[in-house]
Order: sequence, then structure tokens, then C-alpha cells
Amino acid sequence: MLATLTAIAAALLAAILLVATYYFQATRRISRDAEHAVPPRGSFVAVEGCDIHYVERGQGQPIVLIHGLGGTLHHMRRPLMEEFGDGYRLIALDRPGSGYSTRPTGLDGRLSEQARLIAGFIDALGLERPLLVGHSLGGAVALATALHYPDKVAGLALLAPLTQQEDRVAPEFRGLEIRSPLLRRIVSETVAVPTSLKMAEQTLSFIFGPQKPPQDYAVAGGAMAALRPSHFRATSTDLVALRHDMPGLATRYGEIAVPAGILFGSADKVLDHKRHGTGMEGRIAGLDIEIMEGVGHMPQYADTERVVAFIRRIADRAFAGSAKA
Repeated sequence: MLATLTAIAAALLAAILLVATYYFQATRRISRDAEHAVPPRGSFVAVEGCDIHYVERGQGQPIVLIHGLGGTLHHMRRPLMEEFGDGYRLIALDRPGSGYSTRPTGLDGRLSEQARLIAGFIDALGLERPLLVGHSLGGAVALATALHYPDKVAGLALLAPLTQQEDRVAPEFRGLEIRSPLLRRIVSETVAVPTSLKMAEQTLSFIFGPQKPPQDYAVAGGAMAALRPSHFRATSTDLVALRHDMPGLATRYGEIAVPAGILFGSADKVLDHKRHGTGMEGRIAGLDIEIMEGVGHMPQYADTERVVAFIRRIADRAFAGSAKA
């Protein structure tokens, strides 16, 4: 009997190893293809042991663009940066661990940490009080930066921002809710990337809906840069880390004294525009709130011209009295 059980256990272990090997090899292949299709296209700067990947264009007062959960700098680069026009220095970065930016072991992704790294990035590039443009989770990072480092921020232009603690994780994101760093690494190196590729259409429908992503979103739009184990680990880490700082952050919005605005789509499937958008009315002095009817979670793609106008409106307030180059 014991010999039979031992044989069964050995067979199961062999099957598990075989499946794990298959997914490990598939992950390596997909990641290589992704890196070939969408290589790093910007510069790198060191911030507290992180190599931060960023792109920039233009001259003038600085505007730093911060992407959301699971995104990369490409969510802010195209079409937003490309269609923004002149008069400002636009800088989009991969948040630590995301895209081609690195995140050393020991950093856990909490908002206070990400705010510190954004402040370090501002210092490393020698920027004088930029306007922060934050999308989704990037909005929460921008808010945290303004609260922890108010002397480094001239204003906030937030696109579909996360502003409150979410009590539950959306079904589309539950695969990211991995609290064990060891399990997170195992999943990232095996099933995460192939599964992400398989579920891409469903995920994009949730994030972009009711609009559709651009037809060239995968390569020209940079989306394939996310099909890498390190990016999955960072995304999972960021999601899990929200429980540390988000509740306390939401109690401090009244301290923000710089010009700020929120733009939300009324048809956002990811974040409720009433809870995270219009619900912020009165919580930040002079807050500019704009709602785009029928638009989902990616307003910068749905109506780029209107988003540019919104950011420029907040920038005018933030940089009032300063000469633009």
C-alpha cells in the first residue's frame, strides 16, 4: 500500500513539474517576443536602487505622467504625449517594477514608497515643481506625492484616479491578489504571462470599455511590454500594497493646497466615477471636476483632445505666474 501511494505521489509530482516546465518555457518565449516587439525606448535614471525608465518630449514647465495598475509609460505616451502640442516638457515614466523600470527586493509598492520614489525621480531629473498627471492607480500615487512632498509638486491633473480604498477586488483583477512574495514569483514565472495573453481580449474590454483599444495597441501602443514576469510581480505587489496606505491617504485630502483637477468617464467599468470622482467635491479646495459622458477608464484614448485641454487647464493654474519656455 505504501509503495502504491509513493508511486502515485511521484507520478503527480512528475506531472506537476512537467506542466510547470511547459509554462516556464512558454513564459520565456512570450517575454522574449514582447521585448523584441517593444524594447525600451527611453532613458534610465537611478532612484534608490531602481532604474527608472522614462521618455520625454518638448520644452517648458515640466509635466510628469504616471500610469496606473498594470500599465506602462505607453499608456501616457501614445496618443497623449504625441498629441499634446508644444509649450511643456512632458515626461512619462514606468513606475518601479512596471515596464522596463526595476524594483529591488525589499520594496513593497505601498503608496508612501511610490511617492518617495516619484519625489526622487523629480530630484534626479532636476525638475522644479512639476505638474503630476496620474491615471488610475497613478492618480493615487500622485495624490500621495502631493501629500508627502508638497514642496515638489505644482499641481495635480488626475485621470480616472483611484481616490478611495476599494473593499473588493474586481473579478478581472483577482488573479493579481497574491499576498505571498514567493507564490507571486512562482506564478509570474509560470502561468501568469500565458494566462494574461489568453485573457487579453476580456481584460481590455473591461479596462477600455465601452470604447475599444486602438488597433495597433499591442506593438505601436506598447502593450506587449507588460507581458513579462517582472511586470506581473510589480502589478500584483502594487495591488496588494494598497491596503497599507490608501485608507489613511483618503483622510488627508484637505491638506492639498496646489491646483488640482479630476477627469472621469461616466461609463468607467474599473472605478466608479461617483465614488472616486464627484465624491471628491469639497475635499480638495478649488478642485476642478470634469465628467466625460459615455467614456470608460481610458479617457486619454477615447478623447485625447479633451484630455489635453483638461491637463492644460490645470497646468495654467499650477504654473500661473511662471513663464513657459
